Amino acid sequence: MPHAVIPGTVKPRFAEIVALVEEVCRSHLTEEYAAVILELTAALARKRPSPLLRGHSRTWACGITYTVGSVNFLFDPAQRRHVRGADLCALFGVSPSAGSAKSREIMQLFDIVPLDPRWTLPSRLVENPLVWMIPVNGVIVDMRMMPRELQQRACDLGLIPFVPATPGKADGASRRCGPPSVRGPLANYRDGVVDGRFRSARSGASNARP
Repeated sequence: MPHAVIPGTVKPRFAEIVALVEEVCRSHLTEEYAAVILELTAALARKRPSPLLRGHSRTWACGITYTVGSVNFLFDPAQRRHVRGADLCALFGVSPSAGSAKSREIMQLFDIVPLDPRWTLPSRLVENPLVWMIPVNGVIVDMRMMPRELQQRACDLGLIPFVPATPGKADGASRRCGPPSVRGPLANYRDGVVDGRFRSARSGASNARP
């Protein structure tokens, strides 16, 4: 994410947090985690006034990483890549209570929930049900189960991040829908804002069938 979009007054603190996050992600997490964590850091930096200017950089770096880890079940030992919450906080030199408290603050600021599509790792999007549930005619449907033409239309409207792969075929996930991030459109359709647009698109696709 270009640093040019970060307000000048916040850039020094933003850079400190980014350096801390990148160090931990490089040694214990992944580049994919780093990218999503930095995106959330930038979102906090752009808030007016930015909360990043309060408190310590290490606490913020820990809290932001803890938040993205919570969304993606990083603390679940059943996951292939997992880290205990207390161990994650220790990597930043922050107490577990301070790290988890900062994470709760961030989650309240952005209304973040487990499996939140806005902060899901790209590699986990296809298995996240919240990414694919769209209200159509007042009914929530799973776009992975919908006909291909409706999936493509939803893709064109920016409602899904990519057209899911057809079972047994090597297509789908590579056919991304515009920008790779789904954070903006998903926030809209989860509130039903685009229900009417997609209903019209669905109707048009149905009428086009022979």
